[in-house]
Amino acid sequence: MRVLLTGAFGNIGRHTLRELLAQGYDVRCFDVASKENKRQARQIAGRCDVVWGDLRRPGDVAQAVRGQDAIVHLAFVIPKLSMTGVGSEDRPDFAREVNVGGPLNLLAAAKASPRSPRILFASSVHVFGRTHHLPPPRRVTDPVQPVEHYAWHKVTCEEMVKSAGLRWAILRLGASMPIRLIVDAGVFDVPLANRIEYVHGRDVALAMANTLQAETAWGRTWLIGGGPACQMLYRDMATQVLDAFGVGMLPDWAFRTEPFGTDWLDTAESQQVLRFQRHTLADYVSDVRAALGPKRQAVIALRPLIRRHLLRLSPNYAQHLDQVRRLPAGATA
Repeated sequence: MRVLLTGAFGNIGRHTLRELLAQGYDVRCFDVASKENKRQARQIAGRCDVVWGDLRRPGDVAQAVRGQDAIVHLAFVIPKLSMTGVGSEDRPDFAREVNVGGPLNLLAAAKASPRSPRILFASSVHVFGRTHHLPPPRRVTDPVQPVEHYAWHKVTCEEMVKSAGLRWAILRLGASMPIRLIVDAGVFDVPLANRIEYVHGRDVALAMANTLQAETAWGRTWLIGGGPACQMLYRDMATQVLDAFGVGMLPDWAFRTEPFGTDWLDTAESQQVLRFQRHTLADYVSDVRAALGPKRQAVIALRPLIRRHLLRLSPNYAQHLDQVRRLPAGATA
């Protein structure tokens, strides 16, 4: 099967590319020609076709779609932790051009193709909005209540994919962090008491690849999370992840308190059909430690400086400083 993978060199894209190649798919990668993406492409040279381009340009997209049997669409401007440094909430107009305009071009090219490729769209648990006040878990039949631009873009694309007249499948993904040191304000976005379900990027990739060959998976929306072993409060996740980085847990005041769009997921049926849950947060912690290698000791040595930098990124930093200034002499915050 010939598969077009958009966003092939992003966080989930890299895992998915490796899994598709391992399962014997004929893969064509489509991504922007950034320095980092070109470096990633050199690592798989000769194993797949690479088409550089921009989702916003119909000609680039048509070239990528030509001759493909299926499309796995991952390319998306996300709110935080983006390799590009551009967030959907900071530049919503640009994000909509990519996140909504890009899929419009993709679907148009697919419908014009003699092969009429099927399309697998990666959506997000963010489409459910803030659900902390509801009993868990979230089910695929729950109403969507998007809050941020990113989630609205996902909901819009879901409807576009369903109505395009092509065979489709939608995978709504839980929380899946990149395997690298994260020094980003996104660390503080989720309240410590918020429910969150982790899913390893390799498990997401397996779900993607298995969807392509599971006939019963098409024409449906699936929830992709790590399962009960990966359901926790964000405090538990943040503690383990920040320790893996060598930074250590940060003070409670640094984290937001308003509910965030993450929750636990009912993945019983998706696991039964797609057979993808193989890793837990402990595996992510091990992967991060291995990826950092000796650099982790450098992070530990520079921990006070790195912690100070991270805390300055906190949305509550200025308020905390103001509270400290108001303390009586000799008191501590």
